[in-house]
Amino acid sequence: MERPGPSEVTGSDASGPDPQLAVTMGFTGFGKKARTFDLEAMFEQTRRTAVERSRKTLEAREKEEEMNREKELRRQNEDIEPTSSGSHVVRDGSKSSSRDTSSSESEESSGSSDDELIGPPLPLKMTKEPSNHIEEDILGPLPPPLYEEVEEEDDDDGDSEEEENPVQKIPDSHEITLKHGTKTVSALGLDPSGARLVTGGYDYDVKFWDFAGMDASFKAFRSLQPCECHQIKSLQYSNTGDMILVVSGSSQAKVIDRDGFEVMECIKGDQYIVDMANTKGHTAMLHTGSWHPKIKGEFMTCSNDATVRTWEVENPRKQRSVFKPRTMQGKKVIPTTCTYSRDGNLIAAACQNGSIQIWDRNLTVHPKFHYKQAHDPGTDTSCVTFSYDGNVLASRGGDDTLKLWDIRQFNKPLFSASGLPTMFPMTDCCFSPDDKLVVTGTSVQRGRGSGKLVFFERRTFQRVYEIDITDASVVRCLWHPKLNQIMVGTGNGLAKVYYDPNKSQRGAKLCVVKTQRKAKQAETLTQDYIITPHALPMFREPRQRSTRKQLEKDRLDPLKSHKPEPPVAGPGRGGRVGTHGGTLSSYIVKNIALDKTDDSNPREAILRHAKAAEDNPYWVSPAYSKTQPKTMFAQVESDDEEAKNEPEWKKRKI
Repeated sequence: MERPGPSEVTGSDASGPDPQLAVTMGFTGFGKKARTFDLEAMFEQTRRTAVERSRKTLEAREKEEEMNREKELRRQNEDIEPTSSGSHVVRDGSKSSSRDTSSSESEESSGSSDDELIGPPLPLKMTKEPSNHIEEDILGPLPPPLYEEVEEEDDDDGDSEEEENPVQKIPDSHEITLKHGTKTVSALGLDPSGARLVTGGYDYDVKFWDFAGMDASFKAFRSLQPCECHQIKSLQYSNTGDMILVVSGSSQAKVIDRDGFEVMECIKGDQYIVDMANTKGHTAMLHTGSWHPKIKGEFMTCSNDATVRTWEVENPRKQRSVFKPRTMQGKKVIPTTCTYSRDGNLIAAACQNGSIQIWDRNLTVHPKFHYKQAHDPGTDTSCVTFSYDGNVLASRGGDDTLKLWDIRQFNKPLFSASGLPTMFPMTDCCFSPDDKLVVTGTSVQRGRGSGKLVFFERRTFQRVYEIDITDASVVRCLWHPKLNQIMVGTGNGLAKVYYDPNKSQRGAKLCVVKTQRKAKQAETLTQDYIITPHALPMFREPRQRSTRKQLEKDRLDPLKSHKPEPPVAGPGRGGRVGTHGGTLSSYIVKNIALDKTDDSNPREAILRHAKAAEDNPYWVSPAYSKTQPKTMFAQVESDDEEAKNEPEWKKRKI
């Protein structure tokens, strides 16, 4: 066979691609003509566009330069008097005109040369260009006009006014309520990212709240009792957010992870040792605790054993160091609260004698600062906290006061505010994220008003704002710097979160927008059945039957369908004694006359089973089969035998 030549093409090839080839290769598109691009025409079009744009730019610049020159000449003619200096003006004008002519010539030459170039032209050297000049050859959106600068200045003025009034930054326009329980919420903790809130109370419970996972029902996703039957005194997340310090009424603090599982528990000390520095842990009830702000895994606790101890998570068998508060006379004094400074170098503690003592973290012997009458002696100072700049210390006293201290001059308080009642040993105070406000709560008796959250300006310490929380005491307060939201724990078991949609971030805003989910029908079963397909039939549970069939089956049962006898009313009938009657005769009838005990002969009742025991000995007889003596009964003689055996003298007598 001869091969066809290149000019010989079959009909299928002439009409289109071979269908058999498309089937073999698995895709189509053979035989289509590819697009062709004329690169020279494209380059030419690009060059023309660039030249046209450059020409327009140059014309606009020339017009601006002419207008600027005219303005300068007018200004010079108005300012300079027509004296001898007039020649100077003319000279200057001639210089400028000559300069302008030279510049125009250079521009024309550059313009003629730019006709042959492709792309934007080189920048021109102008005599005087305004500072706000904008090149028009820049592609993209135009920058804002000059009047926006004035608006920015006005905004800056508004910001300065807002900075001068820190009350405007308080996020209290909206609130949500989290139901912890019925007893006091005595502890609050929020992780550094602001994703999870943990609450603890007098009901021994610790509850976890996840803002991102909650819906509008506001339910906790986990509840546990880490310290059994001890009230929760303090909860705090570590600086990394992976651990929670739990301080309760016991002598042993615990550390749990984010999910509530125990990480470590501090050891209990020996209460019979006099010097508390020689024992390994606390020996009395704890008050509060705090994490180190910089070092991971280090925390601090204070206790009724008159010590403040620092711990490490990796070493729960012994504390790291011991601080022993003392009075001016050297006697023991119990610390009621403690905290770290913002840099972690100082440890501050408030004591029951009203003093505030501050130590260097690495020097445990003598306090660095000691103010002996910060608050009234005999009252429990409930909180001490450092400002974010680290220079000011705020103390919330049991004498219904709030005081500010400058640790650089720790000889007298900067400010003091009174009339702030407190009835809890853990009433909080805290600083706002911008360090311009100090916040604390007030306590009230039940039914005598409402607890308030009070705001003081740090610079003047004036009472600038307050929020009515609820008809119970405000115990805990927490202002998170990242979320800009305020968490409050109350005396009636509520945890409230205050936020502002415009000023706050995430947190409560995440769960408010979620609608409450409806319970699925599959989740509402009356009884759960465990199906075991490999179990034997005798161990299988009966299938769940409908109620109607079960009622029909019970109806056919004579025992289940029998109507119970009603109670006897009256003196009694049908052989049934009436229930009423308190006389002796009625008591005898009910208890004695109806006695159905068996009055038969007990000997006969026992001997009734004698024959069966003799025929089938099982219990007693086999035990005595070898040692049982043979029974010998006296034989009874009959009357005839007695007559025969009677002596002769008796017979003769008869």
